[in-house]
Amino acid sequence: MVQVSTPDDIQKESKRVINALYGDVADFRVNETFAVPEKGAREAWDVQVNFMLNNLKYTVDLEIQEKSGEVTNARLIDTMTPL
Repeated sequence: MVQVSTPDDIQKESKRVINALYGDVADFRVNETFAVPEKGAREAWDVQVNFMLNNLKYTVDLEIQEKSGEVTNARLIDTMTPL
């Protein structure tokens, strides 16, 4: 595992995790990124990503540990048919 501390690291690790969970996806992008905890020394990143799979738009929330790059939580927030 690698340290995740820059926006490029977050993008790369998020994409790797989504590909592992959902397979090959299209139009992947990081939507929001927040430090965890909000105040004090950062321990992890709360990352919200969007992507397309089988003509559906998915929104997934990931919690990625900064020091190890491990994902400690991944949850599907929304699945919708794009307009």
